[in-house]
Amino acid sequence: MPLKFELCPGRMIGGSNPCFIIAEIGQNHQGDIEIAKKMIKMAKDCGADCAKFQKSELEYKFNKRALERPYTSKQSWGKTYGEHKRHLEFSHVQYLELQNYAKEVGIFFTASGMDEMAVEFLHELDVPFFKVGSGDTNNFPYLEKTAKKGRPMVVSSGMQSMETMRRVYQTVKKHNQNFCILQCTSAYPLEAEDVNLHVIAEYQKEFPDIPIGYSGHESGVHISVAAVALGAKVIERHVTLDKSWKGSDHEASLEPSELTELVKAIRLVERSLGTGIKQMLPCEKPCHDKLGKSVVAKVAIPKGTVLSMDMLGVKVGEPKGIPPEDIFQLVGKSVTEDVEEDESITPDVVDGYGKKIKCRVE
Repeated sequence: MPLKFELCPGRMIGGSNPCFIIAEIGQNHQGDIEIAKKMIKMAKDCGADCAKFQKSELEYKFNKRALERPYTSKQSWGKTYGEHKRHLEFSHVQYLELQNYAKEVGIFFTASGMDEMAVEFLHELDVPFFKVGSGDTNNFPYLEKTAKKGRPMVVSSGMQSMETMRRVYQTVKKHNQNFCILQCTSAYPLEAEDVNLHVIAEYQKEFPDIPIGYSGHESGVHISVAAVALGAKVIERHVTLDKSWKGSDHEASLEPSELTELVKAIRLVERSLGTGIKQMLPCEKPCHDKLGKSVVAKVAIPKGTVLSMDMLGVKVGEPKGIPPEDIFQLVGKSVTEDVEEDESITPDVVDGYGKKIKCRVE
């Protein structure tokens, strides 16, 4: 059984607990705190468990020349990359405002700390868990310092190899037992042939004592639902209010109707997964009562006759008799009463047979 742990106060993940659904707002808020609040409320209304942002302390994430380079993309919010990023970056005070708003509407709130100083701030903000984005997964000094903070962690694995992820696992595990790894491919939007959902099973084999999840950037919801069917315990998807807005992430994001569909589909799949124990269920009993087959007599069988296969057949019978899978067990046993031709052979008329038809009772 994969490790279970408390990712957020009162919310366990792993094992048989419901999949934890993260609505990744990221920087799709356009730098507008009121839009950010609308997106938090949207995530809550659609049924997500958590609204997540991305926090950077720009001078710690980028060097001076990177911030000063011209940025002329149609997605740009400024003439330089630094101007663009500053437009999209909320202040500490604004983050506190957003955190309080999320608490007010009743949804967990966190952010990816995109550099060590951002992690320090989020630690002070007392977010319930840290999210490590794919771009920082192989930054081992950063990863180790984040793990040492002691908060639960969700680690994406885009752009990484299995060898790197083994090292990630060992690095985090040394300092922090409460973490999960998400399969991820860092392309926006992501084509189906590049998703590689089979990695979920490989991670489950490589890291059997932690939950495994999926961070998706594909269009639509079907692939993410399939990830849950394969055992993903955390699902992260980018969300937006409008895919046509400026910004490179919007196209790979889910609009409110899609997020609602995703949540409903995941909960439906979870209900359908069951226990893994194969047996007749109570819901199947009406069908079995109507159409379930029994062993019947092909010929009249006098009391005391030793049964042979040429005496036995299988039909939908009334009353229910011995189940067909036991027909070979009857050969060599004698009947204790007369059995008429075409009559069901019931357990009470076969000497030494006592098997009853069973189904699971809730």
